[in-house]
This record gives sequence, C-alpha cells and structure tokens, in this order.
Amino acid sequence: MIRINPHYTKLQSSYLFSTIGKKVQDFQSANPDKTIIRLGIGDVTRALSPSVIQAFHKGVEELSQDTTFRGYGPEQGYDFLREAIAKIDYQDKGCQINPDEIFVSDGAKCDTGNFQELFAQDVSIGVPDPVYPVYVDTNVMAGRTGAFMNGRYEGLVYLESTKNNNFVPSPPSAALDLVYLCFPNNPTGAVATREQLTEWVEYARRNRSLILFDAAYVEFITDPAIPRSIFEIPGSKEVAVEFRSFSKTAGFTGTRAAYTVIPKECMAWDDSGKDYSIHSLWNRRQTTKFNGVSYPVQRAAAQVYTPQGQREIQELAAYYLGNAKLIRETMIDLGFPCTGGINSPYIWVETGTNSWEFFDTLLEKTAVVTTPGAGFGTCGEGYIRISAFNHREKVIQALERISQSMQT
Repeated sequence: MIRINPHYTKLQSSYLFSTIGKKVQDFQSANPDKTIIRLGIGDVTRALSPSVIQAFHKGVEELSQDTTFRGYGPEQGYDFLREAIAKIDYQDKGCQINPDEIFVSDGAKCDTGNFQELFAQDVSIGVPDPVYPVYVDTNVMAGRTGAFMNGRYEGLVYLESTKNNNFVPSPPSAALDLVYLCFPNNPTGAVATREQLTEWVEYARRNRSLILFDAAYVEFITDPAIPRSIFEIPGSKEVAVEFRSFSKTAGFTGTRAAYTVIPKECMAWDDSGKDYSIHSLWNRRQTTKFNGVSYPVQRAAAQVYTPQGQREIQELAAYYLGNAKLIRETMIDLGFPCTGGINSPYIWVETGTNSWEFFDTLLEKTAVVTTPGAGFGTCGEGYIRISAFNHREKVIQALERISQSMQT
C-alpha cells in the first residue's frame, strides 16, 4: 500500500494564512453587508508599472513569431536578467557578485523552502521566533524536527526576537549549522545594523555555518546606514546565501519572479570533511527539478533595472511606506507600541492581549484583517502584524474604523 511521509503529520493542522482565510470567509458569510479591508497577508494591490507591462507585452509578442520564439530557457535564468541584477543590485553598491552566482526563480518562498534539501538530515538549525512559517515547516516536512510541543518543534533552536533585543537576535553560544535570518524582518519589521550582521557573519565563519539570508523586503530600506545585502559584510561570501524577490519590490506577487545569490566561495562538507560547492549543489538541484521562469516574466523583471524601472519601483516602495507611516502613527496614538513601518512595510503592534483574540475583535468590530503574532511563534504572542500593502484610501478607512472601535 502507498504510505505517507510521516513527518507531514507533525505539521500543525493549518498553515497560518489558511486559518486566517477561513476565519475571514466565515465572517463574510455571516456579515455579507460588511466590506472587509485586508491588512493581513502581504499581497500587493497596485498594478504593475507601465514600463514593466510594456516589457511583458514585448516578451509575449516575441513568442508569437518563429524567428523570436523561445522554448525552454536556462534553468538559472537568462543572462540579460542575471547581468542586470548583478550590476544594479550588487556591483553598483560595492558587492562583488557575478551574474553566474545568481539563480532566477519563481519565488523567494520556493527557494527558502527548497534550499534545505541540500543538507544532511541531522544538521542543527536556528530559526528566529517570531518566524516566517516556511522556514520551519519545510524542515518539519524533511524530517529534521521532533514533535510540536508547547508551541515549538523539538530539534530546532529558536532565536528569540523580542522587544528586549529590538527583535534582532544575537548569535547563540552553541554552534549551529544552518541559520535563517530575514531583514527587514517578516513579521516584525525590524532591521539589522551593520554591526549586528557582522556578528552573525563572524559566528558563521567560526563555526563553518551557513546563513540563509532572506532579503525580500530590501527595497523598503531608506536608512543608508542599514545594509541592503548581507554581502556588504566582509567574509559573508564564504558563509551566506541571499534570497530576493520581485514580489514586493515590483508587485510581482501574481507574476512570480525572484532570485537567489550563491557565491562560489560558499562551501558545505560531507562526513569525511570533504568540501562541496553549494553553488554547484544548487545548480544540480535546479537543473533536475526546475525548468526556469518564463521568458516574458524575465523580460518584465529585467525592465526593473532600467532607469525608468528603477524610478517606478522606488515610487511603489514610497507609496507603501507612506501607508506604513500612517498605520504606525495611528496605532501609537491609540496607545499601542510599534516596531517596523519605517524601513519595512510591516508594522508589529504590541496589543498586550492574546493575539488571536485581538485579531478576532478587530475583525468582528471593524471588518479589518490583520495577522495574529502568535501564528509566527511563541514570541509573537501579544502582537499583531499589520501590512501596508493596500490602496491608500482603504488604509485610511481601516484606520478610521480601528480608531472608532477603540473609542467605544
């Protein structure tokens, strides 16, 4: 008989955002006359920019003629996109990343979830708490954890991110093999300083660890003192892989494009001590399991790196950061301490009450959807995450509803 992967049974009954979706659906069914405003899941709402759309159309049109048609593309991504990424996102900013160290993909979620496949079952793993659920759940699926006990999985090391450390954990005293970091952070909106990232890089070099650095929200960094890439830190190319996404940067959540940077200096080892190139391992994985991102999407992504495209994505980020400023200021005025919302599109709000209860209260009283912090880990209890990804008028309306509900 066909048997299941038993590790899937250790997963919690529902993915966080599926639970939220069910609650919202039930509320809407019971209150069909109420208009729901969603400030929960981080999905963008503004249309793709004009020049990106033009590039997208041009890519599609090329597929309509035999002379310009393309079938399977390179699994690693087309050179025109990899070269643009290397120059604009890294080389122009002082990071010596080469185009062939970049792997274009259909999403940072996919890459951060799949990357653990390269490593041994018994590696020690550190994850932030609160944490983006994909980091944890994919390692559960792979069989690297024990049971779920008291809000955490046995076998993982949780790096507590609290207001006492400004939601930026320090390296632990124990040696870890694999560490997940995300800055600007999802869900807390916190950012790491150059000094803090340097601590992590030095830790990884001492312990021959690997840092998986999720930089999906880099475009929202406005403070020039905050590193935009872990590769700004000396020595990081030996111990870090970086994930980036076009989803929030350019509004590609429904279009699907991202990339992962793997320096060729980055190594892993087998039980005998022989070293292996992580770059080569990932290339082997991708050529086996992935057929690349579609040509029109890569043409649209490449447009982001033109002068016009850069202006458009900067305008988009500024728009959402304007929403974040409004949310942050309103919640603080209502007496709720906040983190994030300055170099991040997420605002982490301290509610002082049970996260799910606060979520339910806001939904019932205001028809505004947020995300309960407890869904991101035990350290998220007592918080909610509010997303700035919506139209300005809806954000203003949601804040008016929340303000009125707090005054009654």
